[in-house]
Amino acid sequence: MMKDAAKLGKTLGPKGLMPNPKSGTVTFDVAKTVKELKAGRIEFKADPQGIVHAVAGKVSFPEEKLAENVQAVIDAVLKVKPSASKGVYMQSVFVTSSMGAGIPVIVVEKKA
Repeated sequence: MMKDAAKLGKTLGPKGLMPNPKSGTVTFDVAKTVKELKAGRIEFKADPQGIVHAVAGKVSFPEEKLAENVQAVIDAVLKVKPSASKGVYMQSVFVTSSMGAGIPVIVVEKKA
């Protein structure tokens, strides 16, 4: 199927939608991947300025579920913090809809 998807590369590539084995979107173990996605696997990436973009939910979610999802994303980002990183790792957090204004979130890092 990759040869068929490769024809769409010019369209899908810039949007970040091109299937990629590194990101887990191309796999032979479909059942495992579907199970991970349903369990809530978090995928995020940082742009060149170090800004992390991640999806935490939809507007239709209850407030408690959104807060829980945002906390899970923050925990996941802090979990992959490089050990060589010194100082404040996460300087600011904002929650926003696709085209809405950002709402600042206060994050306090726990000392290990």
